[in-house]
Amino acid sequence: MTLPPDKEVSFKDSVNLSFDLARATLDIPEGMAQYIRNVKDVYQVRFPIKIDGEIETFIGWRAVHSDHKLPVKGGIRFSPMVNQDEVEALSALMTYKCALVDVPFGGSKGGLLIDPQKYDRDTMERITRRFAFELIQKDYISSSTNVPAPDMGTGQREMAWIVSTYASYKPDDIDRLACVTGKPVSMGGIDGRVEATGRGVVFGLREFFRHPDDVKRAKLEGTLEGKRVIIQGLGNVGYYTAKILEEEDGAKIVGILEYDGALMNPDGLNVEEVYQHKIANGGVKGYPRATYVEDSMSMLEEECDILIPAAMEGVIHQGNASRIKTKLVAEAANGPVTFAAEVIMREKGIANIPDVYLNAGGVIVSYFEWIKNLSHIRFGRINRRWEEGKNEMLLQAIEGAGHQVPKDLAARILQGSGEIDLVRSGLDDSMRKAWQEIRQRFWSHDNIESYRIAAMSIAIEKVCTSYNTMGVYP
Repeated sequence: MTLPPDKEVSFKDSVNLSFDLARATLDIPEGMAQYIRNVKDVYQVRFPIKIDGEIETFIGWRAVHSDHKLPVKGGIRFSPMVNQDEVEALSALMTYKCALVDVPFGGSKGGLLIDPQKYDRDTMERITRRFAFELIQKDYISSSTNVPAPDMGTGQREMAWIVSTYASYKPDDIDRLACVTGKPVSMGGIDGRVEATGRGVVFGLREFFRHPDDVKRAKLEGTLEGKRVIIQGLGNVGYYTAKILEEEDGAKIVGILEYDGALMNPDGLNVEEVYQHKIANGGVKGYPRATYVEDSMSMLEEECDILIPAAMEGVIHQGNASRIKTKLVAEAANGPVTFAAEVIMREKGIANIPDVYLNAGGVIVSYFEWIKNLSHIRFGRINRRWEEGKNEMLLQAIEGAGHQVPKDLAARILQGSGEIDLVRSGLDDSMRKAWQEIRQRFWSHDNIESYRIAAMSIAIEKVCTSYNTMGVYP
């Protein structure tokens, strides 16, 4: 599809336009298509908090896009920019994301209109617990119907406050720890959840590079090793994506964009050093081993092999899309490329791995955490030592046959799988399988012009199949 990008549309409209293009490739009833497309319900809440003797009123939302599977799933973001349309768009993305990667959740999302930087820790705890209480009262937080997770502006700390609040109001819920994911491990969280979205991005890129047709389409060759990468955003997702690409895949992180400026080094940046500098100084400015660029967004237009927007919506738009010089855009954030921008970049021959697939690592590992909470046992507890015993017998058999195994390899063979190993294995498997489905549909359908439409087509089809199975339509 070629459209003149004469008007930028909202994030919500971008999601819906992608839905419309994908739906056009499928044979499903129009009424069912419209039901899947639209948000099922949205709860808006206002509540007062007394802060330093003054009353402040806060507004928040929790949207449920689709409950074709329960519970519905989606993060809660704390942001001074959040609004109802954004929450609805994100809830729709969660529906399609979960369906695409075969995670049995519906789609939901929450947001609180707040600048967390303005309040101290104790005040943020009071605000978070009150918001949680408002959602709990209406069953918008529940281990069986609606399970939030961290998002922009929230993390393990906020999830711990929410699960504690839920437990105080629902003490009879034996699965109360499953009411949110992304918790600290000490409160029922799971090893590997903090890194999950970033590691999922890397697993997705690795799978992309395993398929020569996809790599060639992006005008690239080889593997991730040596590829020049620019990362926009060194928060949780950007940090783990960049760090893993640098340390495990040999990619060269040549640029990092942050809110206070950007860093550029053609020879590659040390991600951990930059991150520690950011933590110590509140930003990247002043980092000594790179060129500092005050206008960070201009760095999106620098030449590179892979551009990874990992922070905000709409950073690549019709105003700058024509100047983007990368070969591959990998969407680690939600909605970083507008609908109009994608049209422009596609005409330029820039390949794009969509957010609906690439940043699904968080919800995949959240699913593992939810299962862990329902089963009341950590992964690996039952089988790890049994595996080690079996591996030891195997090693003895090999060496008994006269074959000496190197000590470092023997140690790896003997090691049983712990929780982090199983989580990473499950995440890798999920990302591989999903990309294989996306590329198969893309390459086998002449009327599908992008990986995004291929991914959305698969997701819509799976949601529709769920409703069909329920008997919603014949």
